[in-house]
Amino acid sequence: MSLKSINDILGILEKQAKWQEQPFQRLLKCWAEVVGPVVAVNTRPLSIQRDVLSVAVSSAAWAQNLTFGRTSLLLKLNKKLPTPLVDIRFSTAGWQNATVERKQQQTVSPHEHPSYLGDEINRPDVTSTKDVNGAFGNWTKIVRSRSHGLPLCPQCQSPTPPGELQRWEVCSVCAAKHFSKQNS
Repeated sequence: MSLKSINDILGILEKQAKWQEQPFQRLLKCWAEVVGPVVAVNTRPLSIQRDVLSVAVSSAAWAQNLTFGRTSLLLKLNKKLPTPLVDIRFSTAGWQNATVERKQQQTVSPHEHPSYLGDEINRPDVTSTKDVNGAFGNWTKIVRSRSHGLPLCPQCQSPTPPGELQRWEVCSVCAAKHFSKQNS
């Protein structure tokens, strides 16, 4: 393992705000613009799993037509998305019962998640650095500033977002351990 890869990882950790972006939500916002109004009426993006977009279409003819043109569609979509897609699958399977599937596959927005701390987090002023130790130091400052002033988990004494304590009465790690013991 080279130091360059560690530096790259730490650089990515510095930009954790980008991790909170939901690629599927971003795709939904730009879908009609990228595919055009006629295609948008006959298609409905369902989910992204393992960088593959699943799209419900109104007919088999639309599925076949769009499958032939998926390479150019992928190029257009990848210009708009933070994480590039690898492929697109078109199917009529999710077209009729799209409302049921949407409810099942809906992702939780950051504001609704119990770990959400709000947009008003005080972040230390850190600059990007190419030095591994400096990047790690910047990352630790960010993590410390996020956890400063948070209540402690009654079980493990780690700083915990208030939403987690309200929902599970412990931090998410302790809650996961508890749930895994119940399922064993």
